[in-house]
Amino acid sequence: MGKKGYYGKFGGRFVPETLMPALYELEDALRTARRDISFRKELDYYFKEYVGRPTPLYYARNASKKLGFKLYLKREDLCHTGAHKILNALGQALLARRMNKIRVIAETGAGQHGVAVATAASLLALQCVIYMGADDVERQKTNVMRMEILGAKVQPVTKGTRTLKDAINEALRDWVTNVTTTHYILGTVFGPYPYPELVKYFVSIIGREAKKQILRKEGKMPDAVIACVGGGSNAIGIFFPFLKMKNVKLIGVEAGGEGIASGRHAARFQTGKVGIFQGTKSYVLQNEWGQILDTYSIAPGLDYASVGPEHSFLFESGRVHYTYAEDDKVIEAYLFLSREEGILPALESSHALAFLMKNKRDFEDQVVLLNLSGRGDKDLPTVLRRISEDGIKRDFRDSQKK
Repeated sequence: MGKKGYYGKFGGRFVPETLMPALYELEDALRTARRDISFRKELDYYFKEYVGRPTPLYYARNASKKLGFKLYLKREDLCHTGAHKILNALGQALLARRMNKIRVIAETGAGQHGVAVATAASLLALQCVIYMGADDVERQKTNVMRMEILGAKVQPVTKGTRTLKDAINEALRDWVTNVTTTHYILGTVFGPYPYPELVKYFVSIIGREAKKQILRKEGKMPDAVIACVGGGSNAIGIFFPFLKMKNVKLIGVEAGGEGIASGRHAARFQTGKVGIFQGTKSYVLQNEWGQILDTYSIAPGLDYASVGPEHSFLFESGRVHYTYAEDDKVIEAYLFLSREEGILPALESSHALAFLMKNKRDFEDQVVLLNLSGRGDKDLPTVLRRISEDGIKRDFRDSQKK
């Protein structure tokens, strides 16, 4: 990071004046907590005893045989609550308590961040409100029920596109109104500084563990590391410790939706432009007048008009290759891993696998590390509906043999 709060020309904090004191307070809390041995010990305790770290690095033997390269899965789906989201949620909840905040709020798309925040709030006895687009509430009913059972209030957002973008807008409005008592647990490496650094601090344990694990298993670093990219937390989490290793290829996979030409996608690095959105400067899907475009993804966690500012810097610097996967290939990837390995991957994570499957010849005989950021139980209704609508064979493994 160059100038404070910036990654090259990306980042910054573009928020109402009423929120600036809260951001300064959060920045100071992070700085002091990182130096506080007692905070780090408490965080490590919860990561180990509550979250279940370290998560395994699993060699997907059956899938590797079919793909023609060694595929290792960083099993973030095995974290408590089913995704990497608990790392950031728990870390920020601990900071909120440290700042004497009695209430936390959050936004969520796929619902995993909401569940994680509700879980952390329950654990630490904090009041909790989760904002969620009305369309996502419908798509992710199971996660909504989980949040409510955990004691959180789920607030459906019926404005605008009724998805993640509008949930964030409502959460920001709440924060402005209740800033003295409330901490906003933003769910990804996005938003005004210090959020991108704050979230990275908690999720980079993914990559740190993976480096040690792959070295033990293979005696070397992987040839490639790949992850899906929505806001970008799971990707930064696994990329960050590898950034200085130029011989390790880093690949981020966005939501290609129904195809780039259709306009129904969330691939910011394909058609996006640099702009300021929800507190930060980054790549944004917008029209020529700067109005934010509607986005679409079969995976709610990737259905977002912008992306973390560090990702924009890594894109322009060329350190990370950003690409995309379309819905039909994502469904195939979901079924492939389910049938070959007995692992249901989140539709978000399935984007990364879909890219590998489509381009498997490019990785022949290599060692590839994929961040399996979440489990796919939450996506079963969506997957089964698409199977029915598109006539996709449920037994995808048998169909591949023909």
